[in-house]
Amino acid sequence: MITLHHLNQSRSKRIIWLLEELGLDYQIVAYQRDKSTFLAPPELKTVHPLGKSPVLEDDGLIVTESAAITDYLIEKYGQQFAPQRGSIDYVNYQQWLHFAESSAILPLLLQMFVAKDGCQTNFLKGYADHEAAQVMRYFDQSLVDKTYLVAEQLTGADIMMSFIAEILVKDGVIEHYPNIARYLRQLATHPAYQKANQLEAQYA
Repeated sequence: MITLHHLNQSRSKRIIWLLEELGLDYQIVAYQRDKSTFLAPPELKTVHPLGKSPVLEDDGLIVTESAAITDYLIEKYGQQFAPQRGSIDYVNYQQWLHFAESSAILPLLLQMFVAKDGCQTNFLKGYADHEAAQVMRYFDQSLVDKTYLVAEQLTGADIMMSFIAEILVKDGVIEHYPNIARYLRQLATHPAYQKANQLEAQYA
């Protein structure tokens, strides 16, 4: 049995979506953020020393990091969610898979940290805002005339990048990026995506 250690309001909702798309039997162990610090509870450190989520357990193997979990699950259980290895599409797929947790997420996290801190910054806010706008414009332009990011099919790259699009919704700026907004509406038509949202709400 696959076990997903899921933290509310976190990246692990993407893994729920992928598990649902793959039609796998799995169980969710849910954890709640501390309401004052918004940090994960210490119990998660009994699963992995960093105490981060998502953490996937499969046949005694523990896998962390969203992109690595996505890669692992697709390679083992659902290669239809990745282009053929060795193809140009596969290279593009890998780029987007890792873009989500590198270039895309960093400026958005910086914006969140600046907002939570609430202090005047000399450099950080301007940098974060500039980088976020630049990266999101790139994401938006990459979706021109596309339904999905790679090969006109749902892949793990879309599942990873869905989290970025959802942050833009939470921040109230997604309508500045019409192609991303259209793309997210398309992702939301998938029943497994809808089920992931329902499960996340259930464990919130």
